[in-house]
Order: sequence, then structure tokens, then C-alpha cells
Amino acid sequence: MLPRSRTLPARINHGEVEERHDVKHYFQVDVQPKHQKETEPINIQTNYSKCFDDDGRLKRTGTFWTATSHIITAVIGSGVLSLAWAIGQLGWVAGPAVMILFAFVILYTSNLLSQCYRTGDPANGPRNHTYTEAVKGILGGKKVKVCGLIQYLNLFGVAIGYTIAASVSMLAIKRSNCFHKSHRRDPCHMSSNGYMIAFGVIEILFSQIPDFDQVWWLSIVAAIMSFTYSTVGLVLGIAKVAENKSFKGSLTGISIGTVTYVGTVTSTQKLWRSLQALGAIAFAYSFSIILIEIQDTIKSPPAEHKTMKKASMLSIGVTTIFYLLCGCMGYAAFGDDAPGNLLTGFGFFDPYWLLDIANAAIVIHLIGAYQVYCQPLFAFVEKWSAKKWSNSNFVTAEHGIRIPLFGVYQLNFFRVIWRTIFVILTTIIAMLLPFFNDVVGLLGALGFWPLTVYFPIEMYIKQKKIGRWTNQWIGLQMLSAACLFVSIAAAVGSIAGQNLP
Repeated sequence: MLPRSRTLPARINHGEVEERHDVKHYFQVDVQPKHQKETEPINIQTNYSKCFDDDGRLKRTGTFWTATSHIITAVIGSGVLSLAWAIGQLGWVAGPAVMILFAFVILYTSNLLSQCYRTGDPANGPRNHTYTEAVKGILGGKKVKVCGLIQYLNLFGVAIGYTIAASVSMLAIKRSNCFHKSHRRDPCHMSSNGYMIAFGVIEILFSQIPDFDQVWWLSIVAAIMSFTYSTVGLVLGIAKVAENKSFKGSLTGISIGTVTYVGTVTSTQKLWRSLQALGAIAFAYSFSIILIEIQDTIKSPPAEHKTMKKASMLSIGVTTIFYLLCGCMGYAAFGDDAPGNLLTGFGFFDPYWLLDIANAAIVIHLIGAYQVYCQPLFAFVEKWSAKKWSNSNFVTAEHGIRIPLFGVYQLNFFRVIWRTIFVILTTIIAMLLPFFNDVVGLLGALGFWPLTVYFPIEMYIKQKKIGRWTNQWIGLQMLSAACLFVSIAAAVGSIAGQNLP
């Protein structure tokens, strides 16, 4: 049985049990026997503590492993396939070095952010259920609105980008089989709109999962799929290197004067390519946008930030190894001709079935990743609506529906309608703007510094009461300034280099 959504009002408010007659209660307090002495107090709070956490919400059930799967699903996106191109722009020296450097930066700032899950005391302080709540509780002021706007705009953009990316992979499977059957005689021109609609229908169904902590199984499947298509790209890269009997590429990356299919690389194009590559590597690691939401699914004890620190370390470590293997092996296989998508560099035909498996894994991964990124946005809208229309049965009431072989599903009409409209909207925009991936890349560039670096550092400084002009304060500000430069440079490169190969 799926439990009651945690986005609805808490059952315990300031130590008192909340009486709600418009919502069906299925976690009931056991009725005390009648023969109890009247003078013996009945501790309702103790009974409720078996089902609810200290904030009155349902007990968290997340573990180190579910948090790790959420992070891997969020971090290892289909962007891993573009890392061969990114290393190709920077070369054998700068490419891997930048990748390792940003792995350490992301790990460090994510650990700072994880300690802001609870205000004041990271072990016992009041919980911040979302990223914006953490900013509100620690920093306050106008920064809350700025953070919320950047975060939710990025989540909305990611949903559109994932819809496009999934349709491209589904279309690639169809075209691959078409080419194979026609022995390359049929050009196999097809539209991706039908595949976007199919992806949207699937997401409408999965979007009815009430809460973030209940998509753990989907996240684990998505994480496995991310390793699947990354491994396929790695194996094909190794096979290509073995076929070439040598490693391609250079220490400094693609050279000025190199002839590509769109012309000769100029010094200006080399600069834009390098900035794009720098941004691609930096943003490939970014998951801070949903870190607090992931941490809010973890049970305690031990303290949530300790579990999150271990999960981040394992996830980013595994991710970095895969990134280095796929990026470096792809560059070794193709050199200056490394494609933007590693899988497309091997063609449609040899071996077409292995590429079909890889593209199918990408689609399954994106189904799960879509939910990992959209659940925080769903929760924000539903929590706001429940607070604004607290007496509305349409918004807050849940109705138990028994489903064979599944149990009881708690149906909320507002959740069903609003999430369905959201998925339909993102699907329509994806169909109208198939080039929106470029815009999503720009949104990611603009959101990297504030969400991944600035807010975590500023909240940590305020939380730990770090004095101005101390060595630690200066070091944190230098890190923030450096990442701001990277974010601006990558945004400029993304705008200027959209037509580059």
C-alpha cells in the first residue's frame, strides 16, 4: 500500500494531533482498553511516533543505498555520452584533470549543503524539507525567491529536455532497425512526435507515485540502466581502439586548422568549444538542485547528513570512474572526430542490436530521471495548494482505491489532474521546440553556480557562524568566485557555440 502523501499537511502540529475529517485516516492510534485507570494518561504522541517523524510527517524509510541510487540517477544522465567530445576539446591533459577537479568541488559543496538540511544543529535542528526551505530558514530575504525561481525553472527545463532526449533514443532504435531491414536503401525519415507522446503517457502514469521516497525502486532501475548504456559505449570504444590499434587524440585537444564536417576550426571556435566542454563537464556532476529533497527521504539515526555524505562520496566516486572511462575511451577511439553523442559515432549497423540495447537503456533511465527531478516540483505545488486551500476536499482529501495484486492506492484528485497537466505541457513544448536542449544547456549553465556553489557556501557560512576575512571564509569565497567564472564562461560558450559540431 502506498502511504499518505507527505506533501499534505502534517498529522502532528506543534505536539498536537491534527484532526482532519476531510482526509481518510489509515494510520490510527490504537484505542486504549476501557479498564485502564482514568488517572493514567494516554500518550498519543508516543503512539504516533511509531509512524511519524519529529516533524509530524510519515517516517522516512530511505537508506544509504536508496540515496545513492537517487544521486546516480540524477548525475549520470545521457550527458555522459557527450564527455568524449568534451575531452576532445580540452585534450588528454586538461580533460581528465578538469573532470577530477569538478568531482572534488561537487563533492565538497554537496557535503556543505547536506549539513544545511537541519537549521542550527545538523543532527537535531528543525528539518528543511526542500532546497528553498533551507535557504529560507538559514538565509531568508529575497534570496528565497531567487533560489526558488532558478531551481524550479531548471526542473521544468530538465523535464522538457528529457522528453526530447528520450524520443531521440526511441527514434534511433526505430531507424536502426529500418536501416537494417532495408539494407541501407531506405532513408528511414521519421517524426519524433509520436515517441514524445508515448514517453509523456508513461510519465503520466509514473507521476502518480505520491512522493519522492516512493520512487526509490524506479530510481534503482534507472541507475542500473545508466550503467548499462555507459558500459555499452565503453565497450564499443575499447573495440574501436583495438580496431585502430592505436590511441587517437592529442595532449591539447582539437587543433586550430582541423577540418571538420562544418568547416575548419578557427581560434575563436577553439575558444567556444573549450568553454562548452568546461561547462559540459561541470554540469555533468550537478545534482545539488535536488540534494535536500533526496536527503529528506533518509531515515535517522544516524544523522541524515552523515548518511548523505557517504552516499555522495560513493555516487560521485563511481560516477567519476565511469565518466573517465567513457570520455577517455571515446576520445581514444575517435580523436578529433569524437561525436557529441558517443553512441552515434558507431553508426546504425554494426552491431545494431547492441546500440538498440543502449538506446533502450537510455529511455528507461530517462523515465526514472524524469521522476527524480520532477517530484520536488510536484511536492512544492501540492504543499502550497494544501496550505492555501486547506479546507478543500479536492485538494487535500485522499480516497482509498483497492487495486488487485497491489493493495490500496490513496487517490488525490488534485494530484492526478495537476501532474497530468504538467506532463502534457512539457510534452507539447518538447514537440514544438525540438531544439530546446540548447536552452536547457543554457539554463543548466546559469543554474550551476547559484544552486551548486553559492547557496551551499553562504548557508554553511551562516550555519557555522564563520567570521568574515578568516582563512576559511576567504577560501570559500575564492571557490565561489572561481565557479562563478566557470558558469558565466560556459553560458557564453553555450550561446556562442550552438552551431558548432
